[in-house]
Amino acid sequence: MFSTSFSRLFTLCSALASLSVGLAAPHARRAQVPSGPKFVIYTDAQIGDGSSVLPPLDQIQGFNVVNLAFLLTSGPADQVAKWAALPADQRQQLKQQYNSAGVSLVVSAFGETEHPTSQDPTTVANNLAQFVLNTDLDGIDIDYEEFELVVQQPGVGEAWLTTLTQTLRQQLPQGQFILSHAPVGPWFQPTFCPGGCYITVDKNVGSLIDYYNIQFYNQSPSPGYEDCNTLLNSAGGSAIFEIQKNGVDVNKLVIGKPGTTADITNGGFIDPATLGTCIQQAVQGGWNAGVMAFQFPHADTNWLSAVKGSSFAA
Repeated sequence: MFSTSFSRLFTLCSALASLSVGLAAPHARRAQVPSGPKFVIYTDAQIGDGSSVLPPLDQIQGFNVVNLAFLLTSGPADQVAKWAALPADQRQQLKQQYNSAGVSLVVSAFGETEHPTSQDPTTVANNLAQFVLNTDLDGIDIDYEEFELVVQQPGVGEAWLTTLTQTLRQQLPQGQFILSHAPVGPWFQPTFCPGGCYITVDKNVGSLIDYYNIQFYNQSPSPGYEDCNTLLNSAGGSAIFEIQKNGVDVNKLVIGKPGTTADITNGGFIDPATLGTCIQQAVQGGWNAGVMAFQFPHADTNWLSAVKGSSFAA
């Protein structure tokens, strides 16, 4: 996913405030973890006049996870920086308000502008987990996008992600905090990466990951994921039911799509009504993981209503 970072000075100031706090004991509190299908909305772009930190609840009805983007190893950026800058009591009030409405608040780490593999994964993971604990969040999403590294250095990215995930779970216990990853679709194709990419990651630590917000976009011309067939059935090994055949739990495979063409750089958009027919086919085939949208405000309640249709139980 591409970041719309707008203030690195603000980022660094926020980092000092949020990451320099001493390590709190893990298991200190229990976050909200939704059960059933996940309906995830990313928020990275400025909302309205820039004063809002979270998408208004009345504009994201139906979503049950908000992913604030992005947390970098240097500190929070974009909407995450705004969240970190809020007074603690205001963050806690917002968290209670959104949790009461059935919405979990998660921070998304890295994104396309961050290449963290040169750093120690244990240290990175401990810092990320501490940010979650310090800033009243329900979990973390790993949006790792080192595309050249996973092809040129077999096994390096996979090992790094394995250690990162294991360390995150030590600080953010399963069932108490959300831990998701957001790989691109082709990374589940067995022959795409010499080291296996997310097929390997899933074998190593898939039991620690709650679900995958799979980016089925920015992959044109092939496999593209611009129709139901390549999204669900035939994409060289990376369509939903092909990934299932590769050994990954089908109900961890959240289908990620852009809100509009403005939210992508290289294809993958399907209009919401057509995407809704794909979702219906997926449910009929035994899939029930949910849908991810990048990003608000281009994806909102109306977008999700069209995509969900009547495919999911109320």
